[in-house]
Amino acid sequence: MTVAQKRPEFRNINAFKDLPTYRLPAPGWVSILHRISGVLMFVLLPLIIWMFDTSVSSEISFARFRHAFDNGAWGVLLKLVALGLIWAYLHHFIAGLRHVWMDVSHKAVSKSWGGSSAKFTLVASLVLTVILGAKLFGLY
Repeated sequence: MTVAQKRPEFRNINAFKDLPTYRLPAPGWVSILHRISGVLMFVLLPLIIWMFDTSVSSEISFARFRHAFDNGAWGVLLKLVALGLIWAYLHHFIAGLRHVWMDVSHKAVSKSWGGSSAKFTLVASLVLTVILGAKLFGLY
């Protein structure tokens, strides 16, 4: 008869010693980033509404908005915020599709599929963000 090996107990976790060595798996990163992207889109919703309102109110306000977006330090800042919103939307959308697929498909609920789909989510959102960011900054 073999005796089961006793599992280690972690009662006092040292934040400086234990947490830096902990490796979060890809599904954990996707989960955390899904929450962060949702909060980012919610917090920046007033900016999104202002940008939309400014761009469609009149030709003059659109020209003023375009000028602010294309020139100076404020333009770079607005473009970086827009790039953050692009990433947040893409990541939230792709991770949401992943979650819907896991809810619909019974085969998708496995450790291997969860890891591979999480890696796909991370890579796809970053690649699409780089492509749209290149367009935003006028590289093509």
